[in-house]
Amino acid sequence: MPQFRDQVVLVTGANGALGEVVTRNFIDGGAHVVGVDLDWSGARSETSRLTAVELDLRDPAQCRRAVSVAMEQHGRIDVLVNLVGVFEEGESIAQTAHETWNHMLDVNLNVTFHLAREVMPPMLAQGRGRIIAMGAKSGVNPQPRMGAYHVSKAALHALIRVMAAECRGTGVTVNAVLPAKMDTSENHATATEEELARMVNPRSIAALIQFLASESACEINGALVPVYGRS
Repeated sequence: MPQFRDQVVLVTGANGALGEVVTRNFIDGGAHVVGVDLDWSGARSETSRLTAVELDLRDPAQCRRAVSVAMEQHGRIDVLVNLVGVFEEGESIAQTAHETWNHMLDVNLNVTFHLAREVMPPMLAQGRGRIIAMGAKSGVNPQPRMGAYHVSKAALHALIRVMAAECRGTGVTVNAVLPAKMDTSENHATATEEELARMVNPRSIAALIQFLASESACEINGALVPVYGRS
């Protein structure tokens, strides 16, 4: 029997390099996926088990809409996987513009907060759920000239642990995956051979996400799981 047979999985950033693999894994596992992204043009996934929704999740109302679509279509959400994130570097804290700082926090922190705030009540009511967010190695190991990004990810890690503490003993778990730099087509194109050797394969991250969403991970809650590869 497929591991996620007829479960409902909400995946954000579902049409990205990692999101596409995550979405396909859950569909292959028998799940119904509601996939959210800014743009679904050029998507390769065509299946009745995928509902593709175009939303800008920087808007809290559109986070609410993403959850509403899943609830209206399926009546429940078993798993939330939030892969939405943005990265910028090159400026010290003293040089960081107000707009850049807020943009990092909006995308890397607030999207998870707004989505989780919407999915936690139905998950708690049904006595089971999985919330999985995308943290970052740099959230625990900051480097100079990337301050806004680092702080936004560190704040996300704290949010995950708070939510996990609040969900303890309810059947709902909250965890985050902390990858180093991923071997996406965009990163691959500009990397040296040495950098490529240290990058993490998106398939490895997707497999970990699927495990955290499974019944086998029911006792894992509040974990910040490093996926650093050789970096």
